[in-house]
Amino acid sequence: MLTDPIADMLTRIRNAVRVERAHVEVPLSKVKRGVADVLKREGYIWDWKEVESTPSQSLRIELKYGPNGERVIQSIRRVSKPGRRVYSKASDLRPVLNGLGITILSTSRGVISDREARQRNLGGEVLCEVY
Repeated sequence: MLTDPIADMLTRIRNAVRVERAHVEVPLSKVKRGVADVLKREGYIWDWKEVESTPSQSLRIELKYGPNGERVIQSIRRVSKPGRRVYSKASDLRPVLNGLGITILSTSRGVISDREARQRNLGGEVLCEVY
């Protein structure tokens, strides 16, 4: 049994990018679907889709690479963990690498990036940082 499914998803993505896989599959949940949707909107992955598999549904994430095979996702790091939850107000959110990266938050309006959170003036749980 997994104690942190989001960390498992991020580790699967990190490992797949490291060995340059075209796609990766993770067990499906609403939060993971939201994280994948933010990654797609921000341009870190090509696409995602739900796949019927046994014993349960999974999420297939199509990873993105540059024209010469360079990695689009250089680093993906879990911030809020089960032992230490991290929350942030919209005013406290700072750009990752001066705007080259993103922070993904879980808010009352769903899973969104730090840019959207600042525009909507929403705070929430800081799930991860991507750059």
